[in-house]
Amino acid sequence: MRNATFCSLLTGLLLLSPALADDWPQWLGPNRDSVWRETGIVERFPDDGLTVKWRVPVELGYAGPAVADGKVFVMDYVKQSGKITNNPGGRDKLEGTERVLCLAADTGKPLWKHEYERPYSLSYAAGPRCTPTVDSGKVYALGAEGNLWCLDAEDGKVIWSKDFAKEYGATTPMWGHSAHPLVDGDLLYCVVGGQGSVAVAFDKATGREAWRSLSSRDQGYCPPTMIEHAGSKQLLIWHSEAINGLDPKTGEVYWSVPLKPSYGMSIATPRKLGPYLLASGFGEAAVLLKLDDSKPAVDVVWRGKAKTALYCANSTPFLEEGTIYGCDISTGALMGVRMEDGERLWETLEATTGGTRRARYGTAFLVKHSDRFFLFNEKGDLILAKLSPEGYDELDRFHVLEPTNNTFGRPVVWTHPAFAQRCVFARNDKELVCVSLAADE
Repeated sequence: MRNATFCSLLTGLLLLSPALADDWPQWLGPNRDSVWRETGIVERFPDDGLTVKWRVPVELGYAGPAVADGKVFVMDYVKQSGKITNNPGGRDKLEGTERVLCLAADTGKPLWKHEYERPYSLSYAAGPRCTPTVDSGKVYALGAEGNLWCLDAEDGKVIWSKDFAKEYGATTPMWGHSAHPLVDGDLLYCVVGGQGSVAVAFDKATGREAWRSLSSRDQGYCPPTMIEHAGSKQLLIWHSEAINGLDPKTGEVYWSVPLKPSYGMSIATPRKLGPYLLASGFGEAAVLLKLDDSKPAVDVVWRGKAKTALYCANSTPFLEEGTIYGCDISTGALMGVRMEDGERLWETLEATTGGTRRARYGTAFLVKHSDRFFLFNEKGDLILAKLSPEGYDELDRFHVLEPTNNTFGRPVVWTHPAFAQRCVFARNDKELVCVSLAADE
């Protein structure tokens, strides 16, 4: 199939919600698709920079914020003892307190906090990883060592909780529990771990287990992802050995495709465009699948090879009109890749590290708005750019936060921001900041 035919098939298949969304209540936004649908947003940044509405202190964390019903929810870690070395092959032991914070979205005023003593034994141990999930007046927060909390969004009171290690025998992954909880209907889906319980569905109101499914050497880091195709839903679970399509109601495995990233690093959210599904991870572990139109099944279109496709880690790729946009873990570059066959079209470090030399794990988080993208990169810069098969066109850049963490000898901030109320909410290991993106300011 030629590229023109492929693009023609995909054009317009990135479905947008008919309703505008002013909240960002979970990982990747209201629909978990990295699309911001708010109106009244700046076309270009002002010459004197964007307006910072407020800054408030927070502690350590990779967890991005969620914004819902006038509140901001974010997790952090107050270290009391221990040393963070960011050794990718070894765990640091820390003593400290893990917290769920709630602040007023308009002022940053603290409203409540839920905190608990939580020793860490992790590599890159600087705090929780998961964006809270907010649904129907409840906050679902997953800590780095596998403590799952259902809290009242109004006052932070505990409704129910789970301890993955005690209740499921789950071993904490080397880099901590990172799979953002997913709510769909009456169920909360989590990647847990342990024998037969890589994926677990809970009643979101009571915490009662609805089902458990799958075994793997390591549960990986990839969040549970819900897709719909040919009139039926499928729950995607990508653990360290395979990507799987499950029946969301029962946990029955519809299909499984081997996909083994290096070091068990199944991280980036699988992305769907039309009948196609992309999963991409470290170590040339990338596959494009085609979903069957008559039953829950898939066929392999291609697998990545050396110098084809891109291999994602920290940030999730974006699919649009036959092109994959994302950050390659080995080069650290933002790339445009042809979806039809995985051919690399272009790459740039300007959007990630801003350097001239390749830097492993170079990171920028991509969010689509209208015909442009907002990128928040590891240098703490918010970038406004257009991406196309022809290349990267940077329009504006504003420095939001200082990079307070480090990796491979360079300073980084590795947290996905939230876009809500015509603002961007972003955090590092010292502060959470709200920056206006409203066109009328």
